[in-house]
Amino acid sequence: MESSALAALTPVIALFPLCLLALAVFWLPLHALWGLSYLLLAGGYLLAGLLLFLRPVQVLVLARLLGARRPTREEQARLDTAWRSVLQAAGLPPRRYVLAVLPADELNAFACGGHLVVVTTLALETLPRDELAGVLAHELSHHLGFHTVALTLAQWLGVPVLLLARIGFFLQNVASAATTSYASHSATLTFIGRVVSGILTAVSWVFLSGLMAANALGNIAGRGSEFQADERAVHLGFGRELSNALRRVVANGNDERPQTWRERLAAAHPPARTRVARIEANRRAVRDAAS
Repeated sequence: MESSALAALTPVIALFPLCLLALAVFWLPLHALWGLSYLLLAGGYLLAGLLLFLRPVQVLVLARLLGARRPTREEQARLDTAWRSVLQAAGLPPRRYVLAVLPADELNAFACGGHLVVVTTLALETLPRDELAGVLAHELSHHLGFHTVALTLAQWLGVPVLLLARIGFFLQNVASAATTSYASHSATLTFIGRVVSGILTAVSWVFLSGLMAANALGNIAGRGSEFQADERAVHLGFGRELSNALRRVVANGNDERPQTWRERLAAAHPPARTRVARIEANRRAVRDAAS
């Protein structure tokens, strides 16, 4: 387990109490109606998150939640050619991981869960076989470094928080509309409506702000994991191929550097140019050590 995998636990720790609090809000009406135990609800939800790391669940559920699908016969043949060389370099069996395709007009790939590697259709269509292998080696490196564990847990913990924030904003809009439509003739009802609307807005922003803060922490850890995955890909022997794929990203104009602090917090990946420079430095270090 690499250092960035441990750093990625920070947003998980930050989201954990927010998730429990959000689940408590959902639990209240369920307890009032059916006497459901909070420990049963919260424990069941947390245990369900562990199922996301099972290979069959990733094939049937997680990939579909991400919008990915099984590769076609032609896509599978293209993926297998590149993927086989990566697995051989890592000394891994061919059926340990699951490959999926995301229909997207973006040159990208990502790892998720414990076994899932997703490649976009544009990456499959445009990348030469060796560069595709370099990208796959980078994504495999995320799994080998346990980078995806905390990311998947954080996404699962964030679901009830985000859902509660959205419900809160929806109810706030309903309360505001009802106050304007039906209580405008009464100063007392108008005051009560505005108080309810204000409380719902404040609660929603508390949960949403916590989620945004956790995402920012996750992005900081994620940028470190990208560098470590690049370094592992170099040691697997795919540094040149990955570097060429990143240069292609730069050439396509998809490497805009964040300008403001908000953009920097929202950036989950370091700039491709920076990654290329580090990859080349790692390649030189590996060659010097070998000689």
